[in-house]
Amino acid sequence: MKDQAEKLRLKMTSLAKSQAKTIAVVSGKGGVGKSNISINIALLLNKMNKRVLLFDFDLGMGNVNIILGQPSRLTLSEFLHEEATLNDIVNDTHEGVSYIAAGNGLNETIQIDERMLVRLLDGLRELQQQYDYIIFDMGAGATSASLKLLLAVDDIFVISTPEPTAITDAYSMMKFICLEGATGNLFLICNRADTEKQGLETLERLKQTVYKFLHKEVIMLGILPEDSHVRKAVINQTAFSIAYPKSSISVKLEKIVHSYLNENNIEYENRVNDSFINRLRRFFF
Repeated sequence: MKDQAEKLRLKMTSLAKSQAKTIAVVSGKGGVGKSNISINIALLLNKMNKRVLLFDFDLGMGNVNIILGQPSRLTLSEFLHEEATLNDIVNDTHEGVSYIAAGNGLNETIQIDERMLVRLLDGLRELQQQYDYIIFDMGAGATSASLKLLLAVDDIFVISTPEPTAITDAYSMMKFICLEGATGNLFLICNRADTEKQGLETLERLKQTVYKFLHKEVIMLGILPEDSHVRKAVINQTAFSIAYPKSSISVKLEKIVHSYLNENNIEYENRVNDSFINRLRRFFF
């Protein structure tokens, strides 16, 4: 009997490990570089031999395919309207990262159509078996649909800049997430810092404020500098880590990804009975 229980435990642990780790990248306001960071994190994870899917969840305002310079004819919208299969909407970049583009006006349809929700959940369950990481590039702010996904993911990357408005909005986003009962780990990245000191002060301020008022520990992942290579890459519709791998921001972001992997070398056994899909289904229904 003991041997059977051990075999079952090992089988369930193996199943859990086959599920992709889910990461949501958020910001309190637009214009802080969230999508660019999402794209380049995905590319750097792929460079480290991870199977990665980048899921544009900026419903109605997605731009991942534009930044990548690889347009997608079919999007999440067609899938939810049963006009395309899951395989139809998964695109492969030249570098090996897969991505799903967001469609227009999806926020409203997701809220009102339960059949679409079921289709989305079934699709995500299938995708979780195919990748090591699924990165959701979320829209700025929070909507009903995006909040439920934020509550269900394993990890949440919060992007801010040193601007006071960005810091305030980043805190408001974390407050919203925490008060709604999210259990995922919170990670902070400061983007577009003029100096290392400025970036560190931004992260420390956010970390201390969250701990003081929300009693939640957050992990400071790192600081990304203001770098003209980002603008050049966007104009050329390519990722800065591919076009300019030796630039200061590319080097810094690669260190951040390594730091994240080291911080998150956690066994998946605690996710066997409460997977991302189970949590998402519970929050939606």
